[in-house]
Amino acid sequence: MKDPVLIFIVGPTAVGKSEIGLSVSNSLHKGAEIVCCDAMQVYREIAIANDKPSAKDRDLVPHHLVDMLSVTEDFNVARYRELAVPVIQDIHQRGKTPLIVGGSGMYMSVLLDGIFEGIAVEEDLREELTEEQRAKGIGFLYGRLKALDPQAAAKIHPNDTQRTIRALEVALSTGQSITRLQQKRNGLWGKMPIKIFALNRPREELYQRVEARVESMFAKGLVEEIKRVEALPLSLTARKIIGIPEVLGYFKGEHDLERAKYLMKLNTRHYVKRQLTWFRRDKRLTWIEIAPGQSAAQVADIILGHINSS
Repeated sequence: MKDPVLIFIVGPTAVGKSEIGLSVSNSLHKGAEIVCCDAMQVYREIAIANDKPSAKDRDLVPHHLVDMLSVTEDFNVARYRELAVPVIQDIHQRGKTPLIVGGSGMYMSVLLDGIFEGIAVEEDLREELTEEQRAKGIGFLYGRLKALDPQAAAKIHPNDTQRTIRALEVALSTGQSITRLQQKRNGLWGKMPIKIFALNRPREELYQRVEARVESMFAKGLVEEIKRVEALPLSLTARKIIGIPEVLGYFKGEHDLERAKYLMKLNTRHYVKRQLTWFRRDKRLTWIEIAPGQSAAQVADIILGHINSS
């Protein structure tokens, strides 16, 4: 069959998405360009902590939505969609296949389904708001909502904890009002042929790859990289890059370097669990279970087989 207009290759951190995406892109008969589906690779000053594609890989296959912002700037799903959709359309119009590669389930969802009230948000944001409600009360959260989204607050009772937290989740994660998003919902799903492949590995192997990747990051100069941005007014989004808070804690004397490394491994494993939970909720995904020892080219062949058999 003809290549789908749009292909997604998603999955948890350290599963091997980037290498497999490159292999798939080189095998598509029209050629492909990669659109990163990642909240952190947009930052110019960071390359190690966010496992950014290498210059060599970016020379082999064009990569989009990489190195676009300073770590002083916030980034959210609304801005991602605003940037990604025109890029996808441009790649398609030039006769190539957009290949969306990354680990952000939220960013995948916003491309497929648009932005709307029912959009899920990162679990850690919900936990932060719930803890804030316990500590400071619903009145404090309602005050935050009134400042961020007065239109939504006007429709919610000041004592309605669930709806207040929900509206705050959407406002903080998208930068837009729930009311406005309801009116703007407009995704790509159903408008063009789309194939979505989710990669996974046995959990023990995946965690071993996480640990090896963290070790490699430190060997490549992670500490020095974060030292270079330490004095900058880091945005809230940039501060969430795994590696930055752990190494900043080392700089502040809160723990030693081995502890920073341990925390990075732990927090990455927790993130892997959240990613898998998100992707498993979406029944449109075709899962590819990677066997131990299977090469990126072999996995790419499996994906291409699914595409060609459709």
